[in-house]
Amino acid sequence: MNQQPVKLQLDHVSFELQEQHDFTWLQSIGTVFCVFDQQDSGNISFGIEKNGKKLFVKYAGCRPMEFSGNARDAISRLKAAVPLYKMLEHPNLIRLIDHFATKEGYAAIFEWFNGECLHSHWLFAVQPKHSHPDSPFYRFKQLSIEKRLQSLNAIYEFHKYVESRGYVAVDFYDGSILYDFSKDITMICDIDFYRLAPSINDMGESFWGATRSKSPEEFILGAPIDARTNVFTMGAIAFGLLGGEMDHSFSKWEASKSLYEVALRAVSEQREDRFETVNDFVNAWNSAKY
Repeated sequence: MNQQPVKLQLDHVSFELQEQHDFTWLQSIGTVFCVFDQQDSGNISFGIEKNGKKLFVKYAGCRPMEFSGNARDAISRLKAAVPLYKMLEHPNLIRLIDHFATKEGYAAIFEWFNGECLHSHWLFAVQPKHSHPDSPFYRFKQLSIEKRLQSLNAIYEFHKYVESRGYVAVDFYDGSILYDFSKDITMICDIDFYRLAPSINDMGESFWGATRSKSPEEFILGAPIDARTNVFTMGAIAFGLLGGEMDHSFSKWEASKSLYEVALRAVSEQREDRFETVNDFVNAWNSAKY
């Protein structure tokens, strides 16, 4: 039996949940000016402003409309993610300021970054994402090759750092990328599932991630999840931002042939054909630029 959604109002923002929830703890942080409530992860996020300063609040414990799991699991995942933002703190990663338990859940507070998510699925579904003039992904694809290469550079530098700290990226896709169109700055916004390396696929086909950027091993139970996996992801992101996404043909590629060849090697189906590390991939990518 489908129960009626519960409508909530926080300051100037209204949204729906599967059941009532207490958000009075938000009042001490500031005024809610936006909400991101269409995630299937169990998290709900808010933009909050106080004395002219904006914050991004990520929260687990309620039941968003798109969430079919257990709220306790979402709380555990968010708690487990908090140390990652400290361990992998980097200029290209949104900065964690605070985190705490509430009566019914857990909250993580980040500095606000004035960027737009390249996979704004709550506003632009599959086709509009690629064609609507207001879609951040569509607008990003209209940028010059130079600006898009600069954006990829920010993504690659961060993942070189992730690798150097002994971690692997899990569930990194275009929904993890924020772009500030006014300043041409790229930030990573979601590393909640990153893991210590080496790791294995402990979920099979449903392993975290978007199909368009997952490597073959991210569909196989027990397969290794390591640097070569991340090399594939970096190549997949290049095809997403410079080419035909899952169509790896050169005809859809907008940058140079030399960069295409580096990206194509990165997304090799056979792990041993890829670059061994993200660092190796980035070195080859940078060499191919010139």
